[in-house]
Amino acid sequence: MSIRSGTLRTFIRQNKLVNYAPIIVRGLHNERQGDREHRYNNYKKYSEVTTMALLGSVLIGSAMTEQIENKNKRNDCKEVEAGKKRPDLPTYRAEEVSKHNTIDNFWVTYKEGVYDVTKFLPSHPGGEQILNAGGLSIEPFWNVYGMHNTTEVHALLEKYRIGNLHSDDIVDHSDESMWAQEPARDARLRVKTRRPFNAETPPEHLVASLDTPNELFYVRQHMPVPECEAQTHSVCVVTGAVRRRFSLTDLNRFPIVTMRATLMCAGNRRTDMNKVKQVKGIAWTTGAIGTAVWTGVLLRDVLLQCGVDESDVEGKHVILEGADIDATGVKFSTSIPLHQALDRNARVLLATHMNGEPLPPDHGAPLRAVVPGAPAVRSVKWLDTIRVSTEESESHWHRKDYRSFNPSVTWETADFERAPPLYSLPVTSAICVPGDGDTVPVTAGHIRVEGYAYSGGGAAILRVDVSCDGGASWREARPAARDAAPPRAHYAWTLWQADVPVRSGQTEVEIWVKATDTNLNTQPENFEHIWNIRGLLSNAYHKIKVQLQH
Repeated sequence: MSIRSGTLRTFIRQNKLVNYAPIIVRGLHNERQGDREHRYNNYKKYSEVTTMALLGSVLIGSAMTEQIENKNKRNDCKEVEAGKKRPDLPTYRAEEVSKHNTIDNFWVTYKEGVYDVTKFLPSHPGGEQILNAGGLSIEPFWNVYGMHNTTEVHALLEKYRIGNLHSDDIVDHSDESMWAQEPARDARLRVKTRRPFNAETPPEHLVASLDTPNELFYVRQHMPVPECEAQTHSVCVVTGAVRRRFSLTDLNRFPIVTMRATLMCAGNRRTDMNKVKQVKGIAWTTGAIGTAVWTGVLLRDVLLQCGVDESDVEGKHVILEGADIDATGVKFSTSIPLHQALDRNARVLLATHMNGEPLPPDHGAPLRAVVPGAPAVRSVKWLDTIRVSTEESESHWHRKDYRSFNPSVTWETADFERAPPLYSLPVTSAICVPGDGDTVPVTAGHIRVEGYAYSGGGAAILRVDVSCDGGASWREARPAARDAAPPRAHYAWTLWQADVPVRSGQTEVEIWVKATDTNLNTQPENFEHIWNIRGLLSNAYHKIKVQLQH
């Protein structure tokens, strides 16, 4: 069963959502007209009532995670079972809960619990949208985003507990069916979250070959993997009043392009930034990155055939929308500037193959965008709509995430609308072998170090430098594998090796690495000056400590 039908079934079960009608109607009337039209094609297939109910749970669930991370909570919380009935608290009917939907009086429910989260509203990063969440359950969202089901999040939620939900109004929101079609995954992947599935490549496999094997390529999902069949899948291209649909067979009539490109999550190496101060996001280490040979057709060619004028690009964007659906019933989408989509050197692909094989389900089968040199979030998977617009994508992932802030900006002061979106990636590098804390054999006074270096925007890696004495001296690494593409059209990483000297009798050493790209950009030395609330673009020197075995 798909997520769409699965979440619908959960909400309408026993018709117990009826008491939430007042807040649902309010949310629908407050939604902007433009948003309603944009979402119509999704909503018309199932209840708008269900959609707005789910929207509330999404926003509260996101906010709960935010509060936890801002308070720097770790594993020191007592075991808490959120939502369990408490005889010491009063009982409320769902109709009563739904009335508490104003900024001065804001309640939500979870299992048997009722919570007043009014005081939390000012710290919610999503702005006024949270007002649509009043009087609703957060469970459907947590069923999709399993990372919320932690002791820390439950402990925070229980701090806002005010009562119990009447037994007649409790709905069973549990539903495994939305996850029934998840593909099999390689056991070697290092799992970060299981629902949705997010996992990184073990570092030793990153440097084993220039191209990352499909089964070991890191996985970044925002929701369950949708069911898309190559035989029936198509992509709709909307340019002004013109709407054209292309099957995979239709796309194959364009010139076929093959390109090696690295995809990297903008949150790669986030754990390093966490050492300065806790940030929001999946705790990626060095493995949210991978390189593959992609095959498909140029987005540029498709847009030009659809009548797009490449001399008229100012202020225009290309919205890329996938078939994966979030807990609100809205499809994942983001956008890139139209000039980037049409740039010959940018080589934005509509890809059907990865390393010579049809795309695996986890990586966008049967069709995905590949926007090389950009954060991987722009490379939308399960692509089903391409829209040329005078506006950027309206999705949460574009408007409220993947934007640039300085270290002084907090969640309370962040202005996402004014902050620039991330369309490129800075130069970065990482040590993959040995690992932090490993014991390393010393051979002829040297130790072997291996890793990767990468830069976005089409820049190649010029040099990688390694130090074992706190930066007092540096040794240039040698390339172990690199792509032959020229600068400005170079979208793959460089794998490197270095044999660095250590002192006789030395028992421990800290290894530093930094890379410089062909634009002569070099990594910053520390994370304090690039820290940001989302832990994005974490590209300061990579440093590890190892024990030495003489």
